[in-house]
Amino acid sequence: MVVLGSRALALRAVLLGPPGSGKGTVASRIRSRFGLQTLSTGDLVRDHIARKTEIGVLAKECVLAGRLVPDEIITELTLTEIKAIGERGWLLDGFPRTVSQARALSDRYPLGAAINLDVPFATITERLTARWTHPGSGRVYNTHFNPPRKPGVDDETGEPLVQRVDDRPETVIARLKEYSARTEPVLIYYGEKGLLHSFTGTETDVIWPHIDEFLATRIPPLK
Repeated sequence: MVVLGSRALALRAVLLGPPGSGKGTVASRIRSRFGLQTLSTGDLVRDHIARKTEIGVLAKECVLAGRLVPDEIITELTLTEIKAIGERGWLLDGFPRTVSQARALSDRYPLGAAINLDVPFATITERLTARWTHPGSGRVYNTHFNPPRKPGVDDETGEPLVQRVDDRPETVIARLKEYSARTEPVLIYYGEKGLLHSFTGTETDVIWPHIDEFLATRIPPLK
């Protein structure tokens, strides 16, 4: 790997892991520590939906119908954003999720590493189903580490808390099963290429030092 003073040819990597595994937190730490620009596919799609672009309209239709946004749309959207970054290093969060997406990425850009957050599904289920929300303000509580003062009600208004559909046990389990079915082949794909590096743990603070050490051997940290 060639590292210039401008970090122009820094590492290019993807961040994999099931929903609720802490990818957003890890991506933020990698950006701060190593200066890699991060691209979240979820954020890109939400931005297009908010701006009502052609892709955004299609994506919203898929979401409302309970369908996944087609592979080719997500792939083109992500590759277009990567092209805009130029020669700098980057980290993809949420892409690829299928082997076809992984192959399309490999065909266009050489990858340095595929970082996988291997968090037990039981841990994720417990973590996500512990979240409760106050509908009026959007305040989020977690019964494990940020519980309301009085169970089941908002601290400020005393109004009842609700559990979002996405946080209900049956929904979380279904999402994890879908992730496993779609993404397991991606892990195998990168494993066969010698690019897969899995980090196992139940908490981000436990996993992070190992990711930090791994990346520091490939790109100089900013601090």
